[in-house]
Amino acid sequence: MDSSTLSDPAAIMRQKKAGGHRLATLTAYDYAFGRILDDLGLDLILVGDSLGMVQLGHRDTTQVTIEIMEHHTRAVAAGVRKTLLVSDLPAGSYTTPDQALSNARRLVAAGAKAVKVEGGNDILPQIQAILADGIPVLGHLGMLPQHVREEGGYHIKGESSEEAETILADALALDEAGVLGIVLELVQPDAAEAVTMAISCPTIGIGSGEFCDGNILVIHDLLGLFPWFKPRFVTPKADLAGAIGEAVRSYCDDVRGTSSDSAA
Repeated sequence: MDSSTLSDPAAIMRQKKAGGHRLATLTAYDYAFGRILDDLGLDLILVGDSLGMVQLGHRDTTQVTIEIMEHHTRAVAAGVRKTLLVSDLPAGSYTTPDQALSNARRLVAAGAKAVKVEGGNDILPQIQAILADGIPVLGHLGMLPQHVREEGGYHIKGESSEEAETILADALALDEAGVLGIVLELVQPDAAEAVTMAISCPTIGIGSGEFCDGNILVIHDLLGLFPWFKPRFVTPKADLAGAIGEAVRSYCDDVRGTSSDSAA
């Protein structure tokens, strides 16, 4: 898929779902990862506000600002030419429709082709304002990391029938508004399946079971680059933190003349 095919991401994503295509998506936060991932056939690359934790060392995403997101979006966009690039609107940057639109435009100017927001009917006016300006939107329901402090941690959503019905109602509203897809984070699998079956845009799960239309992971979790925190729902495909440790120790040995090769 080249950049000319990204003019209507919502239509493309809905076509993929209708065709049974499973969406593989990952996060990226800088030029190098953006360029590497752009050649690997992903359906979507997200400049996630999770960078607050894995790049900046914060305990959650709530301290990430629009300026930080602009900076990282511009870096990733420098390396992405083929893949749909989506960027998170961070906490506090879309409290009103006017603010949402203004900040969405900033991320698009930095290189994003779409923006992601957390919430359902409570932020529908903001989503509609962004969409009306021609900027595609990716929704996010279930566990909302930008609200983690007020919720007192990360909890599975949709376990009660009332909560599952609320998630479904929010998903139906976002789907009708025209979002390109909806991330479902930590949603009870049966509730996630019900949403997936009820809407025409794809669901992209993270810790929400096998019934979503695709999956998204933080690249550091997939590659074993953040060993201090390992989500239960992630099976790392590599141990890059370990590989980096081995490489640096070997380098130190080489510099100091203490490696086995030097001794020989």
